[in-house]
Amino acid sequence: MEVARETEIESIKEIKQSKFNRICVFCGSSSGKKSTYTEAATELGKELVSRNIGLVYGGGSIGLMGLVAQAVYTGGCHVLGVIPRTLMPREITGETVGEVKAVADMHQRKAEMAKNSDAFIALPGGYGTLEELLEVIAWAQLGIHDKPVGLLNVDGYYNCLLSFIDKAVEEGFISPNARHIIVSAPTARELMNKLEDYFPSHELVASKLNWEIEKLSYSSSKYGIARY
Repeated sequence: MEVARETEIESIKEIKQSKFNRICVFCGSSSGKKSTYTEAATELGKELVSRNIGLVYGGGSIGLMGLVAQAVYTGGCHVLGVIPRTLMPREITGETVGEVKAVADMHQRKAEMAKNSDAFIALPGGYGTLEELLEVIAWAQLGIHDKPVGLLNVDGYYNCLLSFIDKAVEEGFISPNARHIIVSAPTARELMNKLEDYFPSHELVASKLNWEIEKLSYSSSKYGIARY
């Protein structure tokens, strides 16, 4: 039985060479009203497996989050669920598959998810998904990271958000180059191909090195470590 499962996993993995080891997926803890949302979540999980890419997500087994995680885990790739201790009771989020990393709060959760990922993808979701998505976009603009950010625009779910961003560019609040931080596509395969080809073209507010130095300085002063 175990041999059969291993054979199935190997057949799922066509092993396309990817530059990503792990991708962070933001998505709803609900499944939404359309079956296309749940289908897209499962399809994204399978696409990650076909490229031998692990998953970083917000933990739990409910909604689209659970579907992506289960697809990646069943396919034999690594799954890391990062979840605040307050949300860990099973009746709130269900049972996380794969590795679980408990953190103190939502801020630490986002930091850990970002640190452990090579790229970001947002499936349909609500306030939490939007907040996570916009924060990593802002971090890219500021130069905190240079990782690709993708929107899986299932059935045009994110059309209004993309129109808003285009309006912000038109009105001078977002630079035209920064508009290209976001990559979008209607299917998982198309989106992954775009993310693989992504190269940052926007001007950074500050360099990644400067952010690392600032973070190190903050840690040193916080813990009373003298700097010379």
